Amino acid sequence: MKTILIIDDEPGIRNMLASILEDERYRTFKAADAPDAFKIIETETIDLIFLDVLLPKMGGLEALEQIRSTWSDIEVVMISGHANIDMAVKALKLGAFDFLEKPLSLDRVLTVCRNALVVGTLRSENRILKHFPTDEIIGESPEIRSIRETIRQVADSDARILITGENGTGKEIVARALHRGSSRSSRAFVAVNCAAIPEPLIESELFGHEKGAFTDAVSARRGRFEQASGGTLFLDEIGDMSLAAQAKVLRALQESRIEHLGGEKTIEVDARVIAATNKDIEQESAAGNFRQDLFFRLCVIPIHVPPLRERAEDIPLLLFHFLKEFHAEHLTFDDSALENLCAYHWPGNIRELRNCAERMSVLCRGNRVSEKEVDSFLQKNSANQPEVLVQNPESLFNLRYNEAKESFEKNYLQFFMEKNEGVVSKAAEAMGLYPSNLHAKLKKFGIKEGK
Repeated sequence: MKTILIIDDEPGIRNMLASILEDERYRTFKAADAPDAFKIIETETIDLIFLDVLLPKMGGLEALEQIRSTWSDIEVVMISGHANIDMAVKALKLGAFDFLEKPLSLDRVLTVCRNALVVGTLRSENRILKHFPTDEIIGESPEIRSIRETIRQVADSDARILITGENGTGKEIVARALHRGSSRSSRAFVAVNCAAIPEPLIESELFGHEKGAFTDAVSARRGRFEQASGGTLFLDEIGDMSLAAQAKVLRALQESRIEHLGGEKTIEVDARVIAATNKDIEQESAAGNFRQDLFFRLCVIPIHVPPLRERAEDIPLLLFHFLKEFHAEHLTFDDSALENLCAYHWPGNIRELRNCAERMSVLCRGNRVSEKEVDSFLQKNSANQPEVLVQNPESLFNLRYNEAKESFEKNYLQFFMEKNEGVVSKAAEAMGLYPSNLHAKLKKFGIKEGK
């Protein structure tokens, strides 16, 4: 939902404009003067401003100049009951989108409003594409806009960043966007999946080794910290790293130096570290599964990527983006079909949506996708749903390791909670867990506890 701010010292004009715009499903804020308006802009996401020329405390043209210099992404439409050509020309030169005379025409207000919002969105997307020309962060939900703004603010710093979010939400895309927006963009972006490296090999993988350091070390090898020196090291699924490996990573971050496995020489490294996890690291730390000192080292700036079900308004944008990728942009959808797509839970998040779009591009026979067809695609995708996995365990083998592990764990917890009528202490005893650990796991998977 787009948000519009109305700045006018006449209550009748403010209320009339707000009523018109709210009828068109816009969200509105009202201010009687520029200082009050600036406070609103600082605390709310504003897409468009209707600004009166004659205002107390600060004139409209002066306010326009400040808005365009401080909040350049916001389009401004000037309104006045005492307009002249010189004033209109000056306003347009200062960056106003348009100039409307009072009394305001309903049709003219709505037309200018729609056009200004379209231009604002295009400018925003153009700016984003200039910074992030390949892996676009698709979406216009408040959460995604906030992530893009955070990236813009912190990309060119060396601050360490911890990206959290469920599997398939796009954490690596965020990490790559941070790298591309930094002064390190011309150097390497090195991604490491910490969950995929066996424990005996993690030290060699991260820090390198000398020839003969272990049985299969037939030659010396540079580790990922060295490979990323001058660039960015992305530690994905950091929450699955063992405590012993965490201690070694912590030391490397503290000293900016490493040693090869089996070597004695100290090597200085300059890699900006971005970490990501699908776990609640604070809870993992409290449970003793993750070092608290490493958590504080990594989480200088946190970025949370929400699951797709929490930003359903972005689903059509992502869907059409993927259909274009698969050369199926000719497909159109019934309203009820899109509603079903937006209402679906998407346990696999963006990865699952992309797979669904690819399936549509191959299997859809006509150009129009009906509600029934969408439902059939979602049912085929439902192999990711836990209740299906219980009945059909072999479908676990269609998932990535972490997804299969999470699906099994959720089913396992649900089984024992139901068997013990939702009583945490009884279920924990049956599973061999401490109740405090079980509480954390239930919260993670959204499983309700009994009374």
